[in-house]
Amino acid sequence: MQTTAKITDVNIDFETRKPKISLLLDTNELDTVRALKNEDKLNIDLKKYRKKRSLNSNNYAWELITQIANVIRSNKEEVYLLMLKRYGQSQMISVLKEIDVTKFLKYYEEAGESTLNGKVFKHYKVYTGSSEMDTKEMSILIDGIVSEAKELGIETMPEGELKSLLEQWH
Repeated sequence: MQTTAKITDVNIDFETRKPKISLLLDTNELDTVRALKNEDKLNIDLKKYRKKRSLNSNNYAWELITQIANVIRSNKEEVYLLMLKRYGQSQMISVLKEIDVTKFLKYYEEAGESTLNGKVFKHYKVYTGSSEMDTKEMSILIDGIVSEAKELGIETMPEGELKSLLEQWH
């Protein structure tokens, strides 16, 4: 069960000296709550509620990537990989040649091959996907995508709005 709630009371458990809270849940699923009461332990993730926005940094990046792809008559996956190569973060990994990396890697390119102790290794440059980026990395990526979009005459979000969008990233 996942819901939002408001903490209505906080005190200390006399025996354990640990915090004890009361929650007012935003749900009417009383049977589900009662069933959970009998559980030995629950996973709880308490964090400040933030209203979800319909547009976030990642969505905006993909929106521009799609428009760029349409203008240059390409597909959005190819444009996305191109943007990751130009503006994203990457790292090098080496894998035994016979291992099929397509099962493990999503955004990568082959960077060479070498032999060590009689075994052949392939080297790959692996790019970090936007959903795994921190705020600074995402900011650099979006700045690059916006720049490319502008060069192609694609209308982009005003600077202030874009800054606000990036501040909400993660």
